[in-house]
Amino acid sequence: MRTVMKWLLVGVALLGSMPALAQDKIIVSGASGQLGSLVIEELLARGVAPANLILVSRTPNTEHLSTYARRGASVRYGDFTRPESLEAAYEGGTRMLLISINGGGGDRPALHKRAIDAAVRAGVKHVAYTSYVNADRYLSSTIAVDHRRTERFLEESGVAWTMLRNHIYADGLVDQAVAIVSDGRFVTHTPDARVAYVTREDCAAAAAAVLATPGHENKAYNITGPDAIGPRELVALASEISGKRVDLVVLTEAAYRQQLATSGMNEAAINGTISFGAELDSPYLREPSTAVADLTGRPATSVRMLLTASGDRLRAAAR
Repeated sequence: MRTVMKWLLVGVALLGSMPALAQDKIIVSGASGQLGSLVIEELLARGVAPANLILVSRTPNTEHLSTYARRGASVRYGDFTRPESLEAAYEGGTRMLLISINGGGGDRPALHKRAIDAAVRAGVKHVAYTSYVNADRYLSSTIAVDHRRTERFLEESGVAWTMLRNHIYADGLVDQAVAIVSDGRFVTHTPDARVAYVTREDCAAAAAAVLATPGHENKAYNITGPDAIGPRELVALASEISGKRVDLVVLTEAAYRQQLATSGMNEAAINGTISFGAELDSPYLREPSTAVADLTGRPATSVRMLLTASGDRLRAAAR
């Protein structure tokens, strides 16, 4: 009898030490998108059972999501613009990844609030939100202020929260590097705007870690790459990897505007390009963090690693 009691006590202790997520249902809101899809794969790789996944999307009937449904995941319809669909979509979930919808300003935070309110009504206990790097500090950024509004809604909701303050994705730099190698030059008016770009894959891995392990309640993480690079560094890397010299051409803002206009870009697009350039030229975007490594146990992907992995494309562009 003593032996039986001993093993029962050991079993109880082991259960108590297991990550809370082993018994939880994890909601991925925005499951059909690029980031959502990567998060699902990261969760499965961490050993989360498909039966413990609730995958919510405006397009739940895609073949991509049907694959997970066949493995036992619950795939459900949910649309922020149809708030009546959300509570049922989140029913039974205990932790949730709220992936921010595209766009900035306007109704985006209000739409996010609909999702947060529905999650609370459905009994969700912990919501992780994909925000923007330094959203609480970069007060002159329209993007940051927009995300900070959603963060406040979440903080005031009464549920545990985690802010995954994702930096700008590095993935687009591959196409940009290919283009500047092909052109042999990179034209800019902000040559020193260095940014700690992060890959979408690293953002997904960090999100999965927060969803699948305990201890992240009411914390905020800046999810960044391991270093900050700008036009000067990108030109140097593209030249090195492709084997072709790429020149950096630095213009004044006025001259840059004129070049964009000459290329056929309309005024609204020009203003957006100039505005985004100003957004990138900020000390709040130059600060690398160790969050990816801290959360996942593996180093964040550098831009050098990203471009090197696409070296064939850069070398082809150099011909």
